[in-house]
Amino acid sequence: MRAIRLLGMANIVTLLFLGIASGTAAAQSTKVQGIIKSRSGPDIILNTSQDPNMVVMLTDSTDVGQVEGLLKGRSKQMSMAALIPGLAVSVEGDNNNQNVLVARKVRFKGSDLKNAKAIAAGMHDTNQQVQKNQEELQKQNAELQAQNEALQKHQAAIEANKAAVDAAITRFGQLDDYYIMDEVTIYFDNGKTKVDPKYISQIATLAQNASKVEGYIIEVKGYASAVGSPQVNQKISQERAQNVANILLQQGKVPLTRMLAPGAMGESEQVGTNKTVEGQAENRRVVVRVLQNKAIAGIPAS
Repeated sequence: MRAIRLLGMANIVTLLFLGIASGTAAAQSTKVQGIIKSRSGPDIILNTSQDPNMVVMLTDSTDVGQVEGLLKGRSKQMSMAALIPGLAVSVEGDNNNQNVLVARKVRFKGSDLKNAKAIAAGMHDTNQQVQKNQEELQKQNAELQAQNEALQKHQAAIEANKAAVDAAITRFGQLDDYYIMDEVTIYFDNGKTKVDPKYISQIATLAQNASKVEGYIIEVKGYASAVGSPQVNQKISQERAQNVANILLQQGKVPLTRMLAPGAMGESEQVGTNKTVEGQAENRRVVVRVLQNKAIAGIPAS
């Protein structure tokens, strides 16, 4: 009987030990809140109150959702592609052996996702202005080198203009942390969203070349001509971008963690005149870009 009691005590001690060990493991679980600064492959960089550059690792099992309901008690399952720069998120997970937080669950509000997408669209417009300013600056520098001594009286005005352009480039450049490593444009017939088979090989080649770029991210943006209803054109541009993204995922074998959410740009950024059939055809397009973070490329972002 005494042996049975001793055995029972040993079992109780063992269970207590396992309970303490389990509680210790559970205590290692981490929850942080922050804003996504950038994405690099399966990793996202968060700006939190404790760390402005916290690395969070995504895995195939990471649960990504958008909170819903009056008390935000429910969540809608979302794709990892929704995790874009500028999005405020709450992350739960555990630190691995390298003390990197491995995300088990990521949650965000629908309003925050909408704001992040609006910021991303604005960044593209700003980058175009930056490029235009840079080209103008290069043109001015070339003209300055070709000027003779008679133009010296204009030097003060030219230098003032140069300083203004430089200031604009510095200000806008802070929003652009990526280099465009490759780009493919797919065109569509009027009102159509299905990808012409002739573009499949180009998309596959881009996906294959992208795999050779360290820390690459693929951006897909759809556009429509400014003919017809803006609401319909917005929907068409979204479907075009999504169809191209599906080809990259299914046939190009691009991992979901390497894709940004397909962007619907609608009638914005018209590259051709809508007064001609040819110009309209140029505007019905999807632009696919392979991006690499400047920090990964070895050049610090502005």
